[in-house]
Amino acid sequence: MRILIVSGAGGGTSKKSVGKYFHLKDFGDALKKHDVEYKLVNELDYFIGFPTKSLRKYFSSKKKLNELLSEFEPDAVLVDRQSNFGLEIIKRDIPLFVLLRGHYWSEVEYAKDTIYKGKVMKKIVDIRANIAEQVFAGSTEILPICKYLKDVVKEYHPNQKSSVFIEGVDDKKWYKTKGMKLKHPCVGMLQDANWWRKTKEMLTLERVIETMPNTHFYWAGDGQYKDKILDKLDKFENFHWLGSLEYPDKVRDYLSEIDVYAIITGMDTTPLSLKEAQLMEKPVIATDVGGNSEIMIDGQTGFLVKEGDSNDIIEKISSFENDNSLAVNMGKNGREFIQKEYSLNASAENFLRIIKPYIQKN
Repeated sequence: MRILIVSGAGGGTSKKSVGKYFHLKDFGDALKKHDVEYKLVNELDYFIGFPTKSLRKYFSSKKKLNELLSEFEPDAVLVDRQSNFGLEIIKRDIPLFVLLRGHYWSEVEYAKDTIYKGKVMKKIVDIRANIAEQVFAGSTEILPICKYLKDVVKEYHPNQKSSVFIEGVDDKKWYKTKGMKLKHPCVGMLQDANWWRKTKEMLTLERVIETMPNTHFYWAGDGQYKDKILDKLDKFENFHWLGSLEYPDKVRDYLSEIDVYAIITGMDTTPLSLKEAQLMEKPVIATDVGGNSEIMIDGQTGFLVKEGDSNDIIEKISSFENDNSLAVNMGKNGREFIQKEYSLNASAENFLRIIKPYIQKN
């Protein structure tokens, strides 16, 4: 069996792009253990569709795509972006599976209302959205990464097939190091500020940080809404902004050193950082939104907290600081939980169960 895995990172060097490519490669390597040959490529290295400023590049890239498909002859294609590449695969009648990591439709509406306010940019967003809808509708199956997103897919594409994609993590890459120099006790956060719906929940921390002056709060992340958060939190001596951290080495050092990991967010699906923190045996705190409740066990690997409730966050952090054995035991439970439910092998086996019926038909 041959699987073509297509990353929408486009060869980018940002932490987010590198991280996505990194995990798709791990996933591909896990497939190899099941006698699957895979090829991982960056989408924009092989195909540039409309709208584009260069027709020459369009026809040139179409030739490259034809050569790729002719040489590799995939039995199925997995894409993590809903674009012209997917449309080309649909035209060729190759089984196409669309990996969906986030609430695509909410993100599009938000982008049109905030980032892309001009008529031209809104038109481009509409064109791209139309392409995405064609990819969703024409795909063999949509693969959301959590049950929460599966329900969202059902809302927008009620007649389309979908199955939950288990996004596994390589536990061997998440081990304790000497860490970095931080002040203790401390709570660590690792999240970017690129979408206000998600980011604004961090403002709940203002009262938390003020109420807990002896606890240090570290935020690793960046993004266009960074300043809105720093404007409120940077005034506290026990708050520290670290900027972006190199993935995965510096992230590993960071997670090694913190006492508690927290993801305070207004929307998330199944953030990899929440899985990785548990693999590092850190007790976790997560806002009870989106798919967070699916990748931790409330009361066993950490605590879910109510959205907008600073008292709940204070209570949960305090419970770890007042009972070290609770923190240690939850950390160990977290690693065992992720190893069992979100291993790369579990991810590969789940994916193969989904696609095999379609490949056997061909």
